[in-house]
Amino acid sequence: MYKMFLKRTFDLCFASMLLLFFSPLIILIALLLKCTQKNIVFTQERPGLNEKIFTIYKFKTMNDERDEKGELLPDELRLNPFGKLIRSLSLDELLQLFNVLKGDMSFVGPRPLLPEYLTLYTKEQRLRHSVRPGITGLAQINGRNAISWKKKFELDVEYVRTFSFSLDMKILLLTAFKVLQRRGIHQEGKATMEKFNGKN
Repeated sequence: MYKMFLKRTFDLCFASMLLLFFSPLIILIALLLKCTQKNIVFTQERPGLNEKIFTIYKFKTMNDERDEKGELLPDELRLNPFGKLIRSLSLDELLQLFNVLKGDMSFVGPRPLLPEYLTLYTKEQRLRHSVRPGITGLAQINGRNAISWKKKFELDVEYVRTFSFSLDMKILLLTAFKVLQRRGIHQEGKATMEKFNGKN
């Protein structure tokens, strides 16, 4: 019952409540970002349920500075102090509440990754797309970007096979705790996380 009906109902109700509650903060972040950069919303195509492509929304925490060849600078050089603060508190994810309302995402599920990874997954790893992707998930409470891709996918598949209301509530509570601790945001030695290449 939860998997077929109640999970989506919970997502709709909880997303509506959080958008109402956080609307002043969302407006404040948008205004502060607008003072330092032209574009404040980051959009990108991601594969969701059954690998259907959708557009994900996030606050833009990096600028678009490029080198003399016209290529974007490394992440760590484009991430300004305010953007780093927003990311460390996961406030850049607030706009994904709109993705939840639209039905592209759920609160809990495997994080939506890049479309270019689809051809690199094993049959087992592709199971992560048999549920809606989430704002947070089992991998996020077990290391986030600090764990390997292999471990992350193992946790994603474990979630798909075992998820329930109690597990979702546990993940949501632990996510709040992890955000306050600001752990696992970056991969060691990097500003974000290295790209998946099918081997790492």
